[in-house]
Amino acid sequence: MALTITPIPAFTDNYIWALHNADGQVYVVDPGDASPVTAWLTSNQLTLAGILITHHHADHTGGIDGLLASAQVPVYGPAGGHIKQIDHTLQEGDQVTVLGHAFDIMETPGHTLDHIVYFHPGLPDDADSVPLLFCGDTLFAGGCGRIFEGNPTMMYNSLQRLAALPAETQVFCAHEYTLANLAFAAGADPENSDLAQRQVTERDKRDQQRPTLPSSILLEQRTNPFLRCHSQGLQAAVQQRISQKIDTGVELFTALRRLKDQA
Repeated sequence: MALTITPIPAFTDNYIWALHNADGQVYVVDPGDASPVTAWLTSNQLTLAGILITHHHADHTGGIDGLLASAQVPVYGPAGGHIKQIDHTLQEGDQVTVLGHAFDIMETPGHTLDHIVYFHPGLPDDADSVPLLFCGDTLFAGGCGRIFEGNPTMMYNSLQRLAALPAETQVFCAHEYTLANLAFAAGADPENSDLAQRQVTERDKRDQQRPTLPSSILLEQRTNPFLRCHSQGLQAAVQQRISQKIDTGVELFTALRRLKDQA
């Protein structure tokens, strides 16, 4: 049975992703606030069936208790021990079935040490099925998460793993940061024509109050500087900007992340 995926806006720029099917069952990803989820479920006459968590930050977990108060459902999440409500801990190589669809668990440390992502490779016997990635705050449209607990090498390696997923993978990250990310990207990678076109496309979506998500791995490979640390043009532009020689992809990533943090 096909999955429908709907963004539930929360706070000023969060998306709580709702995965639902024709039976009216719903899993939500990273519910930082219970109120918009409860309101959406009620207005659409749907039933909460489970909760998926990518990492322990409050804007991704703050709504768990409120949801559990009205529905005793399983809570899946990382095995780091930070989230007391999790009753199904997940780590690298595990798999969780969501409304009949199997999601592989990948550990992506960097933003936090216990960050995980949920990847569904698609159904080989269904031509309309595409791979799905729920990546929390590891990979953003046009950017990546800040490094709070890990280090640049960790985050770089995590992003390289995501960049190697199938090009058609739909990317569902947790924040509407796209326009700000692309503005930074354009300054770092000024000769990238794909990036310039993406800025126009995504600005049009926001002007119409539409989400810029999902993205795709292919689009991120072409326009996200944090996935383009192999680009000689990007390397040359950043070297000139920081007046420092860069020799490796990790060094380029580290320089980019520092510049973004200072922006």
